[in-house]
Amino acid sequence: MEGWLTDANKCWSVRFHRDPKAWEQDVRVIVDHCREMRDGQPALLKTRRNMRYEDAIALWKELRRYGWTVSGAAW
Repeated sequence: MEGWLTDANKCWSVRFHRDPKAWEQDVRVIVDHCREMRDGQPALLKTRRNMRYEDAIALWKELRRYGWTVSGAAW
């Protein structure tokens, strides 16, 4: 399962997805912060973070408070 957020300017996207290598007792989430490129080029990966599930939820809520919106897959 994954979730996507996009900033108000529609320049940056954040993808939250489960780390498949994490243990069931220690759920981890990979958070990719990317920018969609023009002319069909691959997305530019700015950062990739591996976070605890609880921290990823807190980041999601914080970004939503700052105006980021839920979106479909950006790439």
